[in-house]
Amino acid sequence: MPTTDPIADFLTRIRNAMHARHMKVDIPYSALKKSLSQVLLDGGYIRDYVYVDDGRQGFLRLYLKYGGGGKSAIAGLKRVSTPGWRRYVGKDEIPRVLNGLGLTILSTPRGIMTGARARKLGVGGEVLAYIW
Repeated sequence: MPTTDPIADFLTRIRNAMHARHMKVDIPYSALKKSLSQVLLDGGYIRDYVYVDDGRQGFLRLYLKYGGGGKSAIAGLKRVSTPGWRRYVGKDEIPRVLNGLGLTILSTPRGIMTGARARKLGVGGEVLAYIW
């Protein structure tokens, strides 16, 4: 079933799986969602992800990461830019999440990346989400 906001759907599936204490979550595949998964993996927020070919669209299986006491590595997720209201920032305006403890995920001309990497490369873009 197509959604009007695939990024919000991606984040909501992860949030719901974390609240239910699932070890994995399946998300319909797209190249954008694969890039978002790679950013989460590089940031240490998930254990791993794999592409599963089901003969149709396929899906991404994300393995969620939990610490001591069953506490999730992801404390919060927030969608910033929406289909009805896009939020673009320049290279000098990239927001920091919790003074650098979280991640800002941006869509830039050089691909999906964290705010820290975008600052380093000197590019701005659309602020997709905050993760902490």
